[in-house]
Amino acid sequence: MLRPDPCRPQDGVLLRELHHRVDQGIDTAIDLVSAAVIRADGTEAKAALSDVVELLRGHGQLHRALAMPQGEALHDAATYIRKLGCAMRQSLLDRMGIRLAFATESLPLQSERCWRLGLIVHDLIVNAAKHAYFDARAGEIKVKLSRIGAVVNCVVLDNGSRLARAALGREFQISSDLAKGLGGRIEHGFAAEFTSVVLSFHVSERERQANRSMATRRMRSPRPLKARSSGAPGAGSSLSDQVERPAAIGADSSLSRAHPNDLVSLRKGPDVLGELLSPSHRMDAQ
Repeated sequence: MLRPDPCRPQDGVLLRELHHRVDQGIDTAIDLVSAAVIRADGTEAKAALSDVVELLRGHGQLHRALAMPQGEALHDAATYIRKLGCAMRQSLLDRMGIRLAFATESLPLQSERCWRLGLIVHDLIVNAAKHAYFDARAGEIKVKLSRIGAVVNCVVLDNGSRLARAALGREFQISSDLAKGLGGRIEHGFAAEFTSVVLSFHVSERERQANRSMATRRMRSPRPLKARSSGAPGAGSSLSDQVERPAAIGADSSLSRAHPNDLVSLRKGPDVLGELLSPSHRMDAQ
């Protein structure tokens, strides 16, 4: 994946031009197939071509959703990946009968880092949709995004079987390389009927200050608590309840030197993931 180099502004121009040309190519294909719909004879042919038009439109929307946010301002990563998820539903997941849900916290990130996070989430969702073996179960993918101190955790869960996943470490190579660009890492967890992938990385100093300011504003204007009924006892356990959690993420010496005060966040990996994977977190279906 191309990455604009801040020391070479022309890289950003080339990336935008490439994105624009792909976008134009998709629009041209839509126009051509739409014209074929008009010329086609028979109801079935018209319906099939119309379906192709809708599929191309979905992929066009997905391509635009994957564009890197512009400007120097921070961007909310939660909003970015939710829009991405909506586009993925229309272009891929709905046609495969796979449900996608999100549980996210607002997370201001710099544009290039927000883009990288979106690319990783997209890659992990596509891998789950393509390679998970759901048996007779309804396919389900969940994305959870949260921040504990200076550490961001993004968890992608699916209820696909391990048998179809055991030899797919190479499928995560792109995501792992992108995670390194965030100064983070990816951990995998496998069970008989579930797979979890956890991306963890530190926020930058600028992002940390923005998140701290946002948290301060929330403390100054607390919202009234609303009564919430608890789930019925004995109800079937959810994907989040049964997923096998990856091993705790140890603290790298490089991360320790860069963020000495954040070691406690990394060392509490199991507790952090335990809270993140708790069914008490609200899941919003996309």
